[in-house]
Amino acid sequence: MEDEDRGVAQHPAEEEGEAADRGHAHPLHHPLPLVGDDRVYNYFSAKEDLFFDRSAGMIDRLARWVRGRPGGESEAAAVLRELREEVEAVSPRVGLLPGYAAFMKVIEEAPALRSRLWAIGQEVQANPEQALREEAGAADDDELPHLMAGQIGWIHSTVIAVIGREMVKGREPREVSREVLALLDDIEDLLGERVLDYAVRTAA
Repeated sequence: MEDEDRGVAQHPAEEEGEAADRGHAHPLHHPLPLVGDDRVYNYFSAKEDLFFDRSAGMIDRLARWVRGRPGGESEAAAVLRELREEVEAVSPRVGLLPGYAAFMKVIEEAPALRSRLWAIGQEVQANPEQALREEAGAADDDELPHLMAGQIGWIHSTVIAVIGREMVKGREPREVSREVLALLDDIEDLLGERVLDYAVRTAA
């Protein structure tokens, strides 16, 4: 069976829909109506795409935050601010939601889903460089946007990884939120002025 070759056959679409209804949805997964057959797959190129159908919004997240920053704010400061706002709001978009552990258990049991989640993480890291280059007005041979993309990617991936690590323990989202806010303060303290002051947008 094709789905069995992908390693995802043990989690049919209706089970994933039920998981969402039980509060087990993930920020990358859009809850689907319960279905009794495979017709829902006609809308997706692969079952992994169904499971991670919100991934596009996460992949371009850092670029959107950088491009949408207000005047007087640097690129790194924009990412720190946006992450603080998401964490303080206990937002499911950063993984602060009940049922996170159940969602990750499904992924761990399906090699295709693990691979897709890893690929999404790589795309999130690679995506912001072009936006950083454009926003800074940097030349094509300027390596600073590449280095800055690495720094910003590190900020984001560290926060998401720590949230994931704590949420799989079955902890309360609000409790983890408070700890991650302190982590963000530590991250900012570790960043030098050159990172924090890079590409400050001119105030209007």
